[in-house]
Amino acid sequence: MPAELSTVLLVERHRGTLDKALEAVRTRAYWSPYPEHPKAYTDADEGRAAFEALLGRRFDLDQPGTDEWTGGEHSPYGLDLGVQYPHPNADVLLPAMRAAMPAWRDAGPEARALVCLEILARINARTHEFAHAVMHTSGQAFTMALQAGGPHAQDRGLEAVAYAYIEQVRTPDTADWVKPQGKRDPLTLRKAFTAVPRGIGLVIGCNTFPTWNGYPGLFASLATGNAVLVKPHPRAVLPLALTVSVAREVLAEAGFSPDLVCLAVERPGEGLAKALALRPEVRVIDYTGSTAFGDWLESHALQAQVFTEKAGVNTVVVDSTDDYRGMLSNLAFSLSLYSGQMCTTPQNLLIPRDGITTDAGPRSYDEVVADLAAAVDGLLGDDARANALLGALVNPEVKARLDAAPGIGEVALASRSVAHPEFPDAVVRTPALLKLDSAKPEAESAFMAECFGPVSFAVAVDSTDAALELLRRTVREKGAMTVGAYTTSPEVERKLEEVCWEECAQLSLNLTGGVYVNQTAAFSDFHGSGGNPAANAALCDGAFVASRFRMVEVRRPA
Repeated sequence: MPAELSTVLLVERHRGTLDKALEAVRTRAYWSPYPEHPKAYTDADEGRAAFEALLGRRFDLDQPGTDEWTGGEHSPYGLDLGVQYPHPNADVLLPAMRAAMPAWRDAGPEARALVCLEILARINARTHEFAHAVMHTSGQAFTMALQAGGPHAQDRGLEAVAYAYIEQVRTPDTADWVKPQGKRDPLTLRKAFTAVPRGIGLVIGCNTFPTWNGYPGLFASLATGNAVLVKPHPRAVLPLALTVSVAREVLAEAGFSPDLVCLAVERPGEGLAKALALRPEVRVIDYTGSTAFGDWLESHALQAQVFTEKAGVNTVVVDSTDDYRGMLSNLAFSLSLYSGQMCTTPQNLLIPRDGITTDAGPRSYDEVVADLAAAVDGLLGDDARANALLGALVNPEVKARLDAAPGIGEVALASRSVAHPEFPDAVVRTPALLKLDSAKPEAESAFMAECFGPVSFAVAVDSTDAALELLRRTVREKGAMTVGAYTTSPEVERKLEEVCWEECAQLSLNLTGGVYVNQTAAFSDFHGSGGNPAANAALCDGAFVASRFRMVEVRRPA
């Protein structure tokens, strides 16, 4: 039976998009094929109905090796999802996935890329359904769930496909090799080169951004010929289960085994990720989450190429500004978005204790902190706007850290509860801002550790130079996904760049408008650097995809 998705049809649908993606990563200019505005998607009612139809039922993927059913997701907004997912018998599932790989390998880089683009296109067409799934597993507010969990995640997936394609076609399929031998006949060989996948890729999903953090590894491994086993966070299964379902549907229609993409959901407390990570069939691992488990993967899963995004202490150096109001507004938004539950949210604001110069006149440390607290209060003073920005706390651990925050230092801005009009059981809290003194050892133990969630520290330092040294030490010892800074001094700017070059951290300078330090754009910005303890990989660069396959050569006499 011929494949429903022929090569000709896939080329017609997606080759143009692939070419534009290749151009975008070359130029680093703004581009996205997936609109981020909710009104661009007409499936709002259908999407919500499709999401609700999934609740309280089995999510059957018809994949091999299902030995029982498991689930237990509870929405941060108070809804019990009640979805049951297949639990895998790895001894059955993994061999089936391996058996699916030779035909996928032989299809070649272009065919694999175009199939991946079809998967992304179908996910995009169901953006509202995915948005509800992301919202009710991560606690993101709906608009953020639609944008970050939908088109922005799809952008990151497509970006990974583009990089994978670039790296695979860097070497020609064949080459004629002729070596002159003087008066004798030349030596001649015909050489063939094939991108050979490493094995099964394991994607270990996170609770906060299941699709945005999951898609780069998933599509990078799939586009380079590997089968992919998706192991979601137990609190955020549904968005990735939907992704696996779409991928399996497209693969089957394109004439490939759907077992190239499978789902592995764990029983409560099982620790399935650790068991799967050590399987010899698993040769690539993508992980986002705690430093402890990321370190464990890097030191124990030695048979695999391991890509990790772990914890970091993101820092902003405040030296001076020529747009004080814009700086405060930008920082207030960055601290508030998704209740600070982003790996890129600033935690430490390093402010000279003698104050800073601004276009509004000099401001002391205390005034800067008070003005920032007022900016956050003003941003979140209206409950409707607060709910739209904050979302809900993703888990009880975040709430516990927030509740314990007043015991760490002087409270400059207290957190308050916000009632959600649609979901009364949602735990919605505004950020807390604490004042700490870098000269006090007990303060350092607090600000030098990641405090994930809506807690940030205004750290008084002796000078801007002291702030730069503390920044350097923080990035070197603890890592950082993002660094921000405000200065009107070219000399300070140069020093900031030098610190971030040497410690390998992504730097944003003087953001005062609608771009924020905790947001990155696919095809242009690198998410993480891979060069400090926060992450050993960057989303996305050539290094993120190139080691997922190896080039194997076959040579014979011409």
